Amino acid sequence: MARSLIVLKIGGAQARGGPLREWLDAISRHAGRIVVVPGGGPFADVVRAMQGQIGFDEAAAHEMAMLGMSQFGRALQSLRPGFERADSRASLRDALARGQTPIWSPAPMALAAGLPASWDITSDSLAAWLAGELGADRLILVKHGAPGSAAALAAIGVVDPAFPAYIAAARVRAFLAAPEQAARLSDGLDGSGFPEIGLEP
Repeated sequence: MARSLIVLKIGGAQARGGPLREWLDAISRHAGRIVVVPGGGPFADVVRAMQGQIGFDEAAAHEMAMLGMSQFGRALQSLRPGFERADSRASLRDALARGQTPIWSPAPMALAAGLPASWDITSDSLAAWLAGELGADRLILVKHGAPGSAAALAAIGVVDPAFPAYIAAARVRAFLAAPEQAARLSDGLDGSGFPEIGLEP
């Protein structure tokens, strides 16, 4: 029986500290099964700040924020052997087939798909979209927040406003993992260990 495919988003806030290395160790133990989506974190925060100062448009901000995700991804790649960047369906699947851990650089796929350029779409929705594109079995979001439905989490800012629509369209089960729960990843890959994000309000 084929192993299930997991898309795991590491919130960009983890770039500022916390148990990041514990997550990377846990992910490494499941190489060939997990696609990592890096959040934008402080890299995207710079884009937000500079948009206010310079005044570039939403399309530029959207692309620059995705490049911020790739910057965090490049940092993650450097921290563990077997992590490699990938920016297409083919390169993601090739890395998985070779038993590697692909770190997604989102801009090429997202721009080609014409996803809306808006701050309402962050790495949360991009991860949900990618899960749908790859036919993943589960999406795990590593970030702070109490369990709830996608709509409830969006309402309080745990996930971005577009996330409920993207997760519903992806038809993938989604879970919320607290940053300190890296030790539960083995269970979480099979649908237990983390609370599920509901689709109903």
